[in-house]
Parts: sequence; C-alpha cells; structure tokens
Amino acid sequence: MKYFKFLIPVLFIMTVACSSDKVILLPEVKNANIHEILDVSPAYLFYDSTAINGVELNRKNLIISTNWLINVDKRLTLKQVIPNIQFLQNKKRGAEMHKNEEAKNYFTCNDLSIKNLAFLDFTEVYYHTKDSVETTQKALTSLKENSIHFQVETLKKIKVLNSKVFKNLEELVSELQTDSVFKQKPLVLHLSESLTFQDYISLKSALVSVNSEALIVDSNEFIY
Repeated sequence: MKYFKFLIPVLFIMTVACSSDKVILLPEVKNANIHEILDVSPAYLFYDSTAINGVELNRKNLIISTNWLINVDKRLTLKQVIPNIQFLQNKKRGAEMHKNEEAKNYFTCNDLSIKNLAFLDFTEVYYHTKDSVETTQKALTSLKENSIHFQVETLKKIKVLNSKVFKNLEELVSELQTDSVFKQKPLVLHLSESLTFQDYISLKSALVSVNSEALIVDSNEFIY
C-alpha cells in the first residue's frame, strides 16, 4: 500500500525519472480539501512540444484496483488533456479483472497554502467533446430542465449560456455564494478547449470552495 503525503519544494515541480528526466509543472490551488490518499498508483501527462498534439501520456505504473493519481502539466490545454483523461477513465470503468468499486481518480495539485500536494476527485465526471456528437447530445438531453449552463471561455469570461453578461471567476463564486437562484439547480459546465489545465483546476477548486450544501455541479462537462 502506498501513502501520498509529501512535503515538496516551493516551486512545486514534479520530476519523473524515465530514460531521461522529465518535468511536470503541477496546477496550483489554495486551501484544498483533500491532502491524503491511500493505496495509489500514478499516471503522468507531460507537456512535450515534440510529441503528437504536444502531450505525452505515461501510464505504465497504473494498477486497476488502486486509487489513481493523474499528474497533468498545468501548461497543457483541455484539448490536449481531455482525450487522454477519457482514455484512462474508460480503461478503469471497463475493467473486469481486479476491479475495485471503491477506487477513485484524482488530479494531483500543489496546495500553495500549505506547500504540500493536494488532490481533486474527478471519479464521477464524464467529459464530452465536440467530436463525440451522439454521446454529447444524449448527455445534454438527460440533463434536468432547470439546470443552469455556464459557458467558460476564460477565467475572466464566464457567463450563463445564451446570456451576454460575462463575469470573472471571483464574481461567479461570490454570486454562487449569495444568490438563491443557484440553490438546488445543477450547474453544467461548458468549457473552452483552449483553457489551460491550470485554469480548469482553478475553476473546479473554486466551485468546491463555495460554502453551500445546496450547490450541485453536474457530473457531465462539455468541451467545445
């Protein structure tokens, strides 16, 4: 059994020994909720300008029965990252041998507030890309009618779908904290594929930080 609870340097750079050392710049958060994970195995998504699509996946150390820690370079975009994440999710969800229903998937982050690793659970998230028209439409059809859809172009340009009024992330979080219209109405994220993984993690971490038990973020996320 492996136990992840590291103290790491201020720069928060993860180096991985392969044939030659490679570096992952992990996304940064503050005041994360999860800092300790038992029984884990890692995968890595490297930023590599020489690789196909600028990303390299190393998954050779993943064990189906464990909690997976997915280490993603914060410089990568969702367009580069999501197909690989879908591939890994499908591998685990479709496993028949040695499957552990309790095992989860986490993104690894750096919590600047404590200078330690943190983890963001994405086990139940289903990603839909513009290339998967049929499954995307099926997922959209299944959503509740009173869902509130947010279009995220950048962290400074977030709006309710079909609205003309943009907010930044700080304004959005404030509104989610105080506006009763968001109570008991699932929020659905529509994310620009050009978002960096750092921006994506910042958004997800901010939503987790909203102090409201009534806030529901739908498990379906749409990449456009």
